Amino acid sequence: MLEHKMASQTTDGKAGSTLPHPAVVWAQRKDKLWVTVRLDNCGKPDIQLKENSLYFKGAGGPDKIVHEATLEFYEDIIPEESKYTIGGREIIFMLRKKEVEKGFWPRLLRENKKVHFLKTDFDKWRDEDDSDADDNEDMNLEQMMNSMGGLGGAGGLAPEDEPDEDSDDEDLPDLQ
Repeated sequence: MLEHKMASQTTDGKAGSTLPHPAVVWAQRKDKLWVTVRLDNCGKPDIQLKENSLYFKGAGGPDKIVHEATLEFYEDIIPEESKYTIGGREIIFMLRKKEVEKGFWPRLLRENKKVHFLKTDFDKWRDEDDSDADDNEDMNLEQMMNSMGGLGGAGGLAPEDEPDEDSDDEDLPDLQ
């Protein structure tokens, strides 16, 4: 996966485009947004970021169909402190909010209307009242398991210490 620092760029007014939208999911914290564009095998997308918008255009999927989306944000972000990562199935953006003291946004987009290609990323989502929870979203499951000492076997037992048979494995009578 490649990680890139974002540079402030301008979009060239693609409002009337008839290209399909990629699937987009988002989540937020007090100080940042996570925006994920889900498009398989999108090698070199055109990404343009401004304080108030993100423009994405890239070919992906099994047929390498070109997808395009422009997201006009509810509030401003800091393009110079934002970055993205290109993976095999998605492009993940970490966008720094400009006015952190305002806290959580009520929505991602400026317009208050339902957008068919935009959904909430419940895997990354944290509610405003969950702000005291450990917020290390960069730690993956394997790292978390290692930091906890792993689960090794059944509840920490080594494989040779595990019982051969469980007491719940008795023959049950047939149902009538």
